[in-house]
Amino acid sequence: MFENLEEVVFHYEDLINELSDPDIAGNNEQYRKLMKEQTELMPLVEKYMEYKKVKAGIEDSLMILEEEKDEDMRELAKEELADCKSRIEDIERDLKILLLPKDPNDSKNVIVEIRGGAGGDEAALFAADLFRMYSRYAERNNWKIDMMNSNENGLGGFKEVVFMIDGEGAYSMLKYESGVHRVQRIPVTESGGRIHTSTATVAIMPEAEEVDVHIDMNDCKFDVFRASGNGGQCVNTTDSAVRLTHIPTGIVISCQDEKSQLKNKDKALKVLRSRLYELECAKAHDAEAEARKSQVGTGDRSEKIRTYNYPQSRVTDHRIKLTSHRLSEIMDGDLNEIIQSLTAADQSAKLAKMQEN
Repeated sequence: MFENLEEVVFHYEDLINELSDPDIAGNNEQYRKLMKEQTELMPLVEKYMEYKKVKAGIEDSLMILEEEKDEDMRELAKEELADCKSRIEDIERDLKILLLPKDPNDSKNVIVEIRGGAGGDEAALFAADLFRMYSRYAERNNWKIDMMNSNENGLGGFKEVVFMIDGEGAYSMLKYESGVHRVQRIPVTESGGRIHTSTATVAIMPEAEEVDVHIDMNDCKFDVFRASGNGGQCVNTTDSAVRLTHIPTGIVISCQDEKSQLKNKDKALKVLRSRLYELECAKAHDAEAEARKSQVGTGDRSEKIRTYNYPQSRVTDHRIKLTSHRLSEIMDGDLNEIIQSLTAADQSAKLAKMQEN
């Protein structure tokens, strides 16, 4: 079933030999390229070597049972055979998952947009809670956060916050977070003690490089204005904030978190590039919309994906029917259980689709 992987092993060994070549080591760009390929192939090669070892264990045990007369040896062989047979199915599944087509965006950084939805000030406060949740998750993974733009409501909440998470594999982990997040709790602004339901929308976009999307600067209109909100003396007294309008699409992006107008302009272009890239990806995938729909949903921003119920300390992901009673830990950035479950559900759906074909 996996015999073709022998060629992958040979290629992997060639890569290791090349990486030990002094001429390659002296060429930083070539060395980084080969190291990246070797790192990506390592899990597949290691899993395949484990598969071969367990397969050999099954064959050896069967041979002993066929030829050996000594009862103690036969008993040991039976135990070895049972152990190998119990492991082989999981290893084969892992190999199939590793052989699934990779999302080309998985290794990219992400741009995250969080907007308060239904619920007024409480929705803005919830948007701030989500921002903190993703910030803490980034910290746990040693990823860097770079603020792009924020629009506060005066109570410590965000009407909108846009930021980049810079880290290896950030998109692969966070890509399932796009959609409508719903909170059920007693707002700090509620005097009667009633539970309210509010929402915030999260959009996760892979950071697009210049090679991914070309922006014609003639299609862009830049306006500068004085930044608002907290930001120190310089931010609020100079026209450092930038509003970028992309004329063909009507996309408008504001950036005001930097004191430098030039830096805000660069950040606005970065967000625009990712928005345009997301639009292109959506167009390319629309033709296979049904194929894309899996247990983890469509990734559509309007899809209700998760509810955070504070009175019951409960978080429910509606796409995979996952319920956790660890709300405080999750809001503090401990998202591993949810993300791993979503990844597993997506992989299972893709495997089932592959087996159908």
